[in-house]
Order: sequence, then structure tokens, then C-alpha cells
Amino acid sequence: MSPFPASSLPYQWHLDGNYLVGITSDRWWSLLQQNHFRVSPAYWHRIAATTLMSGLSTVLSSVETWRYDRAIAATELPADPIFILGHWRSGTTFLHELLALDTEQLAYPNTFEVMSPQTFLSTEPLLSRWLAQLVPDHRPMDNMRIGIHSPQEDEFAIALTTLQSYYLALSFPDAEQHYERYLTLQDLPPNELQQWQHQFLWFLKKLTFKYQRPLVLKSPPHTARVRLLLKLFPQAKFIHIHRHPYDVFQSMRHYFHTAGWLTYLQKPDLETLDQAILRRYRLLYDAYFAQRQLIPPDQFYEVSFSALEQDPLSEVKQIYHQFQLSYSDTLNVRLQSYLDGRQNYRKNRFSALETQTQQRLQQEWHEAFAAWGYAS
Repeated sequence: MSPFPASSLPYQWHLDGNYLVGITSDRWWSLLQQNHFRVSPAYWHRIAATTLMSGLSTVLSSVETWRYDRAIAATELPADPIFILGHWRSGTTFLHELLALDTEQLAYPNTFEVMSPQTFLSTEPLLSRWLAQLVPDHRPMDNMRIGIHSPQEDEFAIALTTLQSYYLALSFPDAEQHYERYLTLQDLPPNELQQWQHQFLWFLKKLTFKYQRPLVLKSPPHTARVRLLLKLFPQAKFIHIHRHPYDVFQSMRHYFHTAGWLTYLQKPDLETLDQAILRRYRLLYDAYFAQRQLIPPDQFYEVSFSALEQDPLSEVKQIYHQFQLSYSDTLNVRLQSYLDGRQNYRKNRFSALETQTQQRLQQEWHEAFAAWGYAS
């Protein structure tokens, strides 16, 4: 455990960024039991706030079940969702936001929906403005704008409904290695995997019931689940985005020193941070490299973050050509307007990575360096 006093904890009194806000009481109680109620006293106020909100979510969830379950069960999922793959801090959010501008052909889960997966059909029109107060205007780790209706990772919804997600380690870092087994889903007992699949498909059915369009989904853990996703959606399309491993490592470090502090319920051990980043990258990409050949060539597109950053319009057009989607003048105008609004955005700048860490990355992540031709 970290030795510093509670008074020095970054963002200690912040409640914004709390992805647990939409969890129901039964899931919240199970999550606390799962972690033996080990919560740092510095974060008891977060426990109190989440407990209060979970009661409201439970009541609203019962209403939503009564109103919509039959219609959701009868909803057929489109056969060809688009999955954006890639490690955290590799440009997945940027790519997701670009594709999400195509509201004629595609739909996406937004921040409200993944934070309230069991209630959003009933509550989004009424509560989204209030819940927006719990979402930072900009992401602490990179100053990108974010809002309650911004495209968001479906993994958060799965975390709240199944308790089977690495993202729960963002609150309970002491149990990080326990939750890491949900990155790949490869060694789960059949009953756990069945539960995960059921809740995942149910959430996608709810989104489809609401939007009636194919979904574009972005969650980095999906990078390690290609085989399972193809089993569920044989016609799914996949876009993989990659970035120089040095940049990914430094950006991940920065994330845990900034945004990570918004969600902790236990004080993290910062001395294990680098090792954990190294381990998760290997877990994710060992699975990806073993499974990517399963994707039919016409259902796959790969892009580097640098290429997307340099010419996003060209890359989006190539994605649309690859997947035989219609690229309209209206979409082009939206993309250009979005990009014009980003002109003043500046990426984080980091000092050169320590030589010892560079050598370690070259050794432990060598397959990524070789696969995408990154210089060491």
C-alpha cells in the first residue's frame, strides 16, 4: 500500500469520474463482498455516494425491466458491428469519435448509457443533465473534451452488470491481478463466460432497440477477445489502431498518475505501476497476435495512430471503402468541423523514456515493435 497520508491524495474529494454511479444495490453489495469490504478510510465518502446512488438505480432498474424487457428480448442484433481494437492510449478514443459522427449509418454507446446500463432507456432524457455533473469536462490524463453524450467504452457497462471486468481494478487496485483474468476471458469457467456473454449481448440489444443501427464499439479489452467476438458476430468488422510502444507506456504512466485517482477506493501501490503496465500489454497483445489471423481480410483494417493523426479524413475514407460503407458529403462536413474544433488541442509532452525502461520494453514487447515496424 502507498505510504503517503490521506491529505496528499490527488482528487481525493472528487466524485466526478465515478463510473460506479449507475450500479445497482445487489451488484454493489457483491462487489464489496468480493473485495472483503477493504476500502481506504480516505475514500469512505465515495462508498457513501455510490451506496446512495445504487439504491436509486435499483428502483429505476425494476421500472426499466417492467417496461422494456420483452421488447429488448425480441430485438435482433445487426450481424456486423464494428469493433475498434487497440491498447489504451493508442488513439482508440479519437477513432471512435470520428466514426461516431456517422449517425445515419452507425450508433454507439455514450457515457450516460455505459454508466447506467440497466436504466438508460427510462432515465437518459431526465437524468443525463444531472449526471453530466459527475463527468469531467476534460479527461485529466490528456485534456480531451468529454461529455455525457460522448462515445464511450461498452466495457464499463459490462463491469457494472457482471462484475467481470479488469476495469473494477480501477477502484480496487489490491485485486488487480484477479480482475486481469477478465481481459482475455480465455480461462473463465463456462458459467462465468456464459454470464459475461449474456450481459454483453443484452446491453448491445438495448442499444440496438434504441438506435436501430449497427453499432461501433470501442473497448481496449476487446483486443484480446477476437475469437469470442467472431463467434458471437461472424460478420463483425474490426479496426485495429496501434501506436509506438514508448508513447503508449509513457501515456499509461501518466494516466495512473492523473485520472486513475478519480476512481480509487483503495490506495494504489505506485511501486508496482510499471510492472503492471508491462504485464497488461503482454496479456492483451499475446492474445491479439494469436487470434488476429482469424479475422477475414475484408473484415479487417489496421491503422497507426500517427497516420490517423496526420490525415484523419483519408484514413476514415479508407475504412469506409474497406467496409463498403457510404461516405457522404454530410459526413465529410461533420468530420471537417470536428477536426477544425481540435486545432488548438495539444498532446501531452513527456521527457525521454529512461534507457533501462526502453530496453525493457524492447525485450518484453518485442512482438509489437516487429509487427508494426517501430524503431527502438
